[in-house]
Amino acid sequence: MKAVNAEIITIGDEILFGQIVDTNSAWMGTELTKIGIRVNQITSISDNAGHIVAALNEAKKRADIILITGGLGPTKDDLTKDVLTAYFHTELKLHEPSLADIAEIFKARGREVTELNRQQAFLPANCTPIRNVLGTAPGMWFEQEGKVYISMPGVPFEMKRMMTDIILPKLKAHFKTPEIIHKVIQTTGIAESILAAKIEDWENKLPAHIKLAYLPHLGGVRLRLTGQGDDVAILEQQIQEQVEKLSHIIPNYIFAYGEVLLEAAVGELLKAKGLTIATAESCTGGYLAHKITSISGSSAYYQGSIIAYHNEVKIRELNVKPETLQQHGAVSEATVREMAENIRLKFKTSIGVATSGIAGPDGGTPEKPVGTIWIAYADKEKTVAKLLNFNKDRLLNIEYTALAVLNLIRQSLTRTVEE
Repeated sequence: MKAVNAEIITIGDEILFGQIVDTNSAWMGTELTKIGIRVNQITSISDNAGHIVAALNEAKKRADIILITGGLGPTKDDLTKDVLTAYFHTELKLHEPSLADIAEIFKARGREVTELNRQQAFLPANCTPIRNVLGTAPGMWFEQEGKVYISMPGVPFEMKRMMTDIILPKLKAHFKTPEIIHKVIQTTGIAESILAAKIEDWENKLPAHIKLAYLPHLGGVRLRLTGQGDDVAILEQQIQEQVEKLSHIIPNYIFAYGEVLLEAAVGELLKAKGLTIATAESCTGGYLAHKITSISGSSAYYQGSIIAYHNEVKIRELNVKPETLQQHGAVSEATVREMAENIRLKFKTSIGVATSGIAGPDGGTPEKPVGTIWIAYADKEKTVAKLLNFNKDRLLNIEYTALAVLNLIRQSLTRTVEE
């Protein structure tokens, strides 16, 4: 089955100036994929007639569907409707149902329809109007030479309602689209290049209709399998078969399937095992506790934290031995092991974890440069400490450390820690 391709054109100087972020395109891409339509390009242009025409001319060479947002307001800088009227060689004509909708909106606000807003009910004569129940700018559907052009307001809640109620069902009926299915595999603790090398043979053997994308992010790599075909059940089975093969190749690095955060996956693991945890933090300053408690229901397993930033607090609250700090320093394996072991005892939890390091940008020495960080995990059976060397800026060092501790917890509970 032939793929159906779409292109999105966003119109508005405010996007190009950075005054607003284009969230519309991301949402449309997600929703179009669900009905088997692939977005191949997103273009942002200014409120300029020449730019709009040029973008339309380019888009129709590549796409079956051209979706346009923005420029439908009542003011002089809103050019989209006039440009489309000229582009499709037609004229503006009053659309009475749209005028009635506009009048109803103004009536609900206790106001009279202004002439500028009345002009919004004048639409290109050869378009199919798309009702806007939340605003005063109707949408427009054009068909020409097998292509579909759709113009919508840039206001997100208006666009989304229009897409959901009318446009997506109409596109699904208009085009015979293939089924597109995504499966996300979440990995952590491995760099993208090393991961690619480990799974290269598996990737090369993927069926032609199943594609792999690497989506690196802070602390991990999301692997996204995208399958395209006619039968959903068969496609889901084929993708699942590939996921199972992959799970045997990199079992130590996969922590979840789907859009799941590492802290959520760790929380589910703790709940499933009936375990509790407490944190002792120095260089992360409470950020690790924040990550854990950002998950709803974390009170089932998280007991609390001590932010032992100063050595006196490490001694007084965590019972770190003064001689340990004197002989090894705060940023050391010995210190972080005592922190993890003693927070577990102090809070009477199943697990204690700890962080101590030099986040930067100052405080480093030749022996312990900025980015030198120790983390530790302790339970009743063992204590595991790991040395990290991130060498990034302060905030990234803190974030990476928190994620490394979460991964250490996961590895320790699944017996996959690499000593």
